[in-house]
Amino acid sequence: MRARDEFFIGFFPIPPGLRPFLAAIAAALILLFAAAGWFAASTQAAPEEAGFRFDFGRQEVTGVLSLHPYPLIRVTEGSERLAAGRTVMLSGGGKFAPPQAASLDGKLVKAGGVILKRGDLDMLQIGGGERNLSAAEGEAPALSPPERLGRWRLEGEICDGKCAAGAMRPGRGLSHKACANLCITGGVPAVFVSAAPVEGAAFLLMAGPEGGPLPPEALAFTAAYVSVEGEIERIGDLLVFRIDPATLRAL
Repeated sequence: MRARDEFFIGFFPIPPGLRPFLAAIAAALILLFAAAGWFAASTQAAPEEAGFRFDFGRQEVTGVLSLHPYPLIRVTEGSERLAAGRTVMLSGGGKFAPPQAASLDGKLVKAGGVILKRGDLDMLQIGGGERNLSAAEGEAPALSPPERLGRWRLEGEICDGKCAAGAMRPGRGLSHKACANLCITGGVPAVFVSAAPVEGAAFLLMAGPEGGPLPPEALAFTAAYVSVEGEIERIGDLLVFRIDPATLRAL
């Protein structure tokens, strides 16, 4: 029978003279791992605040609605938080585009809803009914054409813009893949979260090579760290990344 004051490593007893030495090593290792964890955490940027900004109140704007590549409004008469000149992505309730938008492409509209925000990613969630999205009086003004910024190769993550802006937690990463694909196929704008800012923007609206919605084959790469090439253009103050799906690579 083992004595009560005996200590073992596996089947081997620890001599009494070694016990203080081993205890000191264990304490040093604990301190070392704690310091390493603190250092790793201190080198990371603080997570951005994200989610529904109910504290901003309801936002009502007028602008020109576009369905390509996803529902957008180019604001002509702004609100406190969405100034004239902004190009804002739109979503409806749940994992869908606002259904009222289907008949309003290219028209002057009035839109109202709540802002979702993460960093420089803004999205306006539109409520149901004509009160929240309907045609406005007057003709849609002529808007400046997209500004082409050339071909780029970027690294980052393909997300749905609504959850990435904080509608769901987590809104990024592999645990969110199925949800992201449901949102994107439901018409919620797809966004590219770039590892390095492009012209000051960390979030880019995604499109297919011809400017339409994200190609179906790209859905296999959502929520993973990828590299992809494509053309970038500026629509108002929003960058659009028209990807070449043949260049998608998981990293």
